[in-house]
Amino acid sequence: MKIILAPMEGVVDHLMRDMLTRLGGFDLCITEFIRIVDQKLPPRVFTRICPELLNGGETPSGTPVRVQLLGQEPHWLAENAVRAVELGSPGVDLNFGCPAKAVNKSRGGAVLLKETEQLYRIVKAVRDAVPAEFEVSAKIRLGYDDTSLTLDNAAAIAAAGANMLTVHARTKSDGYRPPAYWPWIAKIKQHVDIPLIANGEIWTATDAVLCREQSACNDIMLGRGALAMPNLAQTIASNTATMPWCEVLQLLMQYSEFEISGDKGQYYANRIKQWFSYLKRQYPQAAELFQQLRLQRKSADILATLQHALDMQTALNV
Repeated sequence: MKIILAPMEGVVDHLMRDMLTRLGGFDLCITEFIRIVDQKLPPRVFTRICPELLNGGETPSGTPVRVQLLGQEPHWLAENAVRAVELGSPGVDLNFGCPAKAVNKSRGGAVLLKETEQLYRIVKAVRDAVPAEFEVSAKIRLGYDDTSLTLDNAAAIAAAGANMLTVHARTKSDGYRPPAYWPWIAKIKQHVDIPLIANGEIWTATDAVLCREQSACNDIMLGRGALAMPNLAQTIASNTATMPWCEVLQLLMQYSEFEISGDKGQYYANRIKQWFSYLKRQYPQAAELFQQLRLQRKSADILATLQHALDMQTALNV
């Protein structure tokens, strides 16, 4: 059983990967995508998105981190895939699932699910270019507007030589609205002979069990669920209890220190509020605290609010 941390643009950066993998349960992380257009990007672009390349391609706690590329030109994706593994990425992942309008408008992400032949050409070019010892994986949705090409797309990616395929069990049009159609992944599994990873709407260990049953997949990818419950991977992998709210607050403080002192400190206020939007799903206390945080803009004010909440919770637990 493998549990993979999903790429979430603007949310799961290297600091979040560090935090979540320290808690345990993850076997692999996929980075936020690197946009490829018409050139071979310099190493600094790769290390900015994936600083783990400077640490042997692993998080500080030892979880492998695979670079994800997004684009539409087979040649340039292949060139940059080679660069990624040369810099230390343990394989390359290809993004065919991003639903963002700006990305799709420039013929990247999920819009390529309308072009089965192009999917094949991209994956084959990357697979042919990257040394055989490195995995080439891909992530798709069930389709763009509908599921009419789902099986063809998956078969094309497998035929092109991909080693692994993650399926977010919704179409682009479905967005992130529940449910995720896990039984569709079981249908795909009947048509391809490469490992499949099930993704979508896994919020609890119970969801993971249902997902595995309905998708016929043993391996899963966690995204928003891992932000709503920071130790979700552990609860699935080893039946660990849900992290108490007091420990979540401690984690928030630790994350805050990392973010503010890091190279993305200017985004801290937005990122911490975004994290709270997920935490509210699992922790009622997060909804109450968010009401205090949502109008705050300064890092110092947010830190003070979090520290006060932690102090109060610690006093209650004594």
